[in-house]
Amino acid sequence: MGNFELKIAKFIEIFWEQNGYVKVLEGLENTLLIACTGLIIGIIIGTLIATVKVLPKYKTLPKVLNAICNFYVALFRGTPIVVQLLVFYYVLFPLMGWNITGVEVSILVFGLNSGAYISEVMRGGIQSVDPGQMEAGRAVGLSFGTTMMKIVIPQAVKNILPTMGNEFIALIKETSVVSFVGAADLYMAFNYIGSNSYEFMVPYLVMALIYIALVLIISLLIKIMERSLQKSDRRN
Repeated sequence: MGNFELKIAKFIEIFWEQNGYVKVLEGLENTLLIACTGLIIGIIIGTLIATVKVLPKYKTLPKVLNAICNFYVALFRGTPIVVQLLVFYYVLFPLMGWNITGVEVSILVFGLNSGAYISEVMRGGIQSVDPGQMEAGRAVGLSFGTTMMKIVIPQAVKNILPTMGNEFIALIKETSVVSFVGAADLYMAFNYIGSNSYEFMVPYLVMALIYIALVLIISLLIKIMERSLQKSDRRN
């Protein structure tokens, strides 16, 4: 048996015969949970921040809110996500007396981090919508907020869909750092297999293939959504 075949045999032994696949499935579940929930939180936060940033700045409150949003975006875009995870898990939450798991911390931090990036993407999407849409909404008696949520933002989402897909892909890949706070992700699962087989080449190659497969699936889904929206636009 060749050297590479021996490595594969060791991997299969740990993965299948010693139930390593259980840890891989758990890691995959946590990876998708963190990325999907983080994206949802990020979209909510990003949309709120983008709305604040496009508000007319005639009054004091919009100016104050805009300053707070600028600080938030600068903070989360200016620090590595690993640092954010470590600060939240080992500093902020212990100081507040909160005892939460690594997965929960990761979901929160990924959501807050994603919100900072999505806010800029969403702001660009909102500004790409014809200003006449806002004027038309206000002309029929809708408030600024209602016009944004029912007319402008849905059109902005169509414009930024590919970028949102890229953000989701980035979140999937960045989950590989959540092991720093003890969250069981794909990296930790395959690291476990490598540690028990004393052979890391095959586990890491398989891990890379899983990440590639996830990215390809997400890219395909985004393309399907884009085509669906384009058909909807043509019918309209």
